[in-house]
Amino acid sequence: MTLGPGEIAALAGIAVLGSIVFGITGFGAALVTIPLATHLVPLQFALALFVLMDLANAFRIGLENPKHAVRAEWTRMVPTILLGTAVGATLLLRLPRQAATLALGVFVLVFALYSLVRHPEARKIISHRWAWVAGFAGGITSTVFGAGGPPYVIYLSHRGLTKDQFRATLGLCTMTSISLRVAAFLITGLLLNQQVWITAIFAVPAILLGIAVARHIFMKISREALMRAVAVMLLVSGASLLWRALG
Repeated sequence: MTLGPGEIAALAGIAVLGSIVFGITGFGAALVTIPLATHLVPLQFALALFVLMDLANAFRIGLENPKHAVRAEWTRMVPTILLGTAVGATLLLRLPRQAATLALGVFVLVFALYSLVRHPEARKIISHRWAWVAGFAGGITSTVFGAGGPPYVIYLSHRGLTKDQFRATLGLCTMTSISLRVAAFLITGLLLNQQVWITAIFAVPAILLGIAVARHIFMKISREALMRAVAVMLLVSGASLLWRALG
């Protein structure tokens, strides 16, 4: 497929928005970029394009303060992240476009509703065995929807970690998940599309702009307020995807 200047500019704008969200929250860029981008390009193209942005952001966060990471939590999830990535790659290649759009819409809506109704102060500690479920689910959603973060966030937020431990451990998990996604996209050929790399040339400067903007916004808005704003946007985006898939 060949994209026009307007479509490339729009994708670069979406990259800015995704980087702003990631720069403030430490995750969630794909929850913004992929649903919006699929209104312009096929899901597989959007996933291949923004995985490059996700990888750069993931390494920036994952290597920020690795000494704070709880390695035991990470090592428990790695085997099932690998398994989930393999299952997700198979699903991505076999899902019809309409079914993939419908599944993405449902996924985005569910996470948006979770973000709006959750109560951080009421979190309870859950068993470490849920790490295997979180890793498997994150591996699948990372590959199919470009968003492995939600299962990791839900699990780690119920493990009694400090703020620094949570951010560092989440960074390691997302770095692992996205690295495996890149490998899967190379093996399946999704990252061998020339148009993806041409568009990425314009998206990379946009990513850097988004990160710079995030630094300024961080001082003026709380993480919780931003997540609620993002959740509302995801409700609209998820609903539009469902409407398009069912229509």
